[in-house]
Amino acid sequence: MTDPVLNIPTIEVRARDDPKGFVIAPHAHDEHQIVHASHGIMRVMTEAAAWVVPPGRALWMPARTVHWIACVTDVSMRTVYLSTDGAARVPVECAVWTVSGLLREVILRLVEGPATEGQKHMLIALLVSEIEVADMVPLSLPMPRDRRLKRVTDALQASPGDGRSLEAWARLAGAAPRTLIRLFHKETGLSFREWRRQARLLAALERLAEGEAVTTVALDLGYAAPSAFIQSFREVLGVTPARYFDR
Repeated sequence: MTDPVLNIPTIEVRARDDPKGFVIAPHAHDEHQIVHASHGIMRVMTEAAAWVVPPGRALWMPARTVHWIACVTDVSMRTVYLSTDGAARVPVECAVWTVSGLLREVILRLVEGPATEGQKHMLIALLVSEIEVADMVPLSLPMPRDRRLKRVTDALQASPGDGRSLEAWARLAGAAPRTLIRLFHKETGLSFREWRRQARLLAALERLAEGEAVTTVALDLGYAAPSAFIQSFREVLGVTPARYFDR
């Protein structure tokens, strides 16, 4: 139920620590969910897309969305569940946000437990207000349903640095190159090159978060030179890889 004075949603909170490689099986919640890691990096997946959640970010998961979570590193997950009543002007789709210093402290304080109900109500009100102005970041990878296209996207996720041509990928899919181009736009909203660049970006974030060198990551992921990777990274995320995790 909603607080009659402040008109804020009720919440539940949870803290859990999971090791690298641990997978939380597919499930859904009746509540909206904010998934944040005080330490570590996660990949969160639905049938429609995958999202990488690095340090300093949080994922918004709308109520009743089936999802599963893979821990790329050891993860200290701090989760807030918001009832659907009272949570006005919240996103209707999954999204990754940049976590402001205030939002991070509010999440951690709610999970640790405010001393009084009055403090709890004020923290929830702050949480909702921060949600409404949070900056979304492009850390999603749309997933296709077409079986031909899935052969390509599954292979690229397994090996994002694979530099095969569109024609070679079309042969793998068992479709003409023009058909593959059409399928990428229809099923993901992205071109082949855009989808592959996004897959490489998410893979790079996971590896950079574990401390791998920019040069190693760039060359492994199929970039001709580290400078090309840095430019592509900056075009999407607005900063260089070296600065990204300082934000």
